[in-house]
Amino acid sequence: MCRVYINADPILYESRTRSLRIHGVITTVRLENLFWDVLQEIAGRENLTTSQFAVKLYDELIALRGEVPTNFASFLRVCCLRYLSMREAKQTAESEAAGGAPLRVLKAG
Repeated sequence: MCRVYINADPILYESRTRSLRIHGVITTVRLENLFWDVLQEIAGRENLTTSQFAVKLYDELIALRGEVPTNFASFLRVCCLRYLSMREAKQTAESEAAGGAPLRVLKAG
């Protein structure tokens, strides 16, 4: 089972730092490349650049909570995981609605 994970291309878990300009203030965010890829996918769906999307998340978080978490990078990682989880649930529901067999997760052991 672990081979699915350990055979991942190392470039995916290498970190990359990007500078974002949030309301005139330059902020650096360090994320693994895979998270940057997911953020780019989400941003593309919204017709935004990755930087524009991160600023939009920042602004919406301020509007909702009144503050941004101390670790904005962790917040962005959670956003990516929530997006992937919702995308998977939607694809599963669409497959089942189209008459396909439900996807099952195999458990080791």
